[in-house]
Amino acid sequence: MSNSTETESLPGQRFRERFPLLALVIERMLLSVLLLFAVSVLIFGGVEALPGDFASTYLGQSATPQAVANIRAELGLDRPLVTRYFEWLGGAVQGDFGTSWASRNSVSEQVGNRLGNSLFLAGFAAVIAVPLAVGLGMLSVHFRDRLPDKIINVISLAAISLPEFFIGYLLILYFAVNFGVATFPATVFEGMGLIERIKAIALPTATLVLVVLAHMMRMTRAAILSVMSSAYMETAELKGLSAWRAIVKHAAPNALAPIINVVALNLAYLVVGVVVVEVVFVYPGMGQYMVDAVTVRDMPVVQACGLIFAAVYIFLNMLADILAIVANPRLRHPR
Repeated sequence: MSNSTETESLPGQRFRERFPLLALVIERMLLSVLLLFAVSVLIFGGVEALPGDFASTYLGQSATPQAVANIRAELGLDRPLVTRYFEWLGGAVQGDFGTSWASRNSVSEQVGNRLGNSLFLAGFAAVIAVPLAVGLGMLSVHFRDRLPDKIINVISLAAISLPEFFIGYLLILYFAVNFGVATFPATVFEGMGLIERIKAIALPTATLVLVVLAHMMRMTRAAILSVMSSAYMETAELKGLSAWRAIVKHAAPNALAPIINVVALNLAYLVVGVVVVEVVFVYPGMGQYMVDAVTVRDMPVVQACGLIFAAVYIFLNMLADILAIVANPRLRHPR
């Protein structure tokens, strides 16, 4: 009797039992929202704790204490920290990140222009990197422990070992300076044609592709090899199914969940990791904008960029979790 009463008093438990897939998706979404809230607290508090003061930097060394106090009052820096945080968070939820202290322009408008450039760079790199990584991973499995597999593994290990700024400088040295076949700096502007824009971002795109390609390829290889060791795959090969057909038709679809997970995680890195690449190639994106703002202590811009990067990263991780859940046949078809 008590067990029945307890079950009836837990509607959430009944919902989870009836709709396990939907319950997991909702849970991941709620956790992502809570995580983003926690990150917003860290971003705002961390930026406030940075050494230096915008008023002093803006007015210079000859600034009087009264002038500094006036600037701080004008920017609202004399108000309590908690009050300023909730005002900033309320505006951010509505897409309003305030006004840049340095340029006196709307941060949201400036971020909108820069974010489009960053997403274009990351998206173009993803279009190249994702199919190439999956294809190379499948090819590596097909030629397992043979020369093509060893060559792919050596190149991928080398790419993983090199930091993105070093890869970027090497590409600039050889393709822009020595051979003169690529553009540097990677300058794009409004109204630029698609072909010209692609030519301008060729080197930063190649850098990002090399950075994420190796990790995605190695994880794809590992996931497919794990499926290939299953009993049903051995049975398929014994029945005469060719190795490549077994990989493409059976192993790869059954390894979809971990492959989707690693692809989504690397896509998140592509968006967030453009900071270093944009600085190296002087690309007018979010990363360059954030670095420029840090140098002049333009805190509204730094906080806006940090929150947007965190939101994109958390969203793509949430998407990876949801896709992995949906790709799980045991959750799609519960007994």
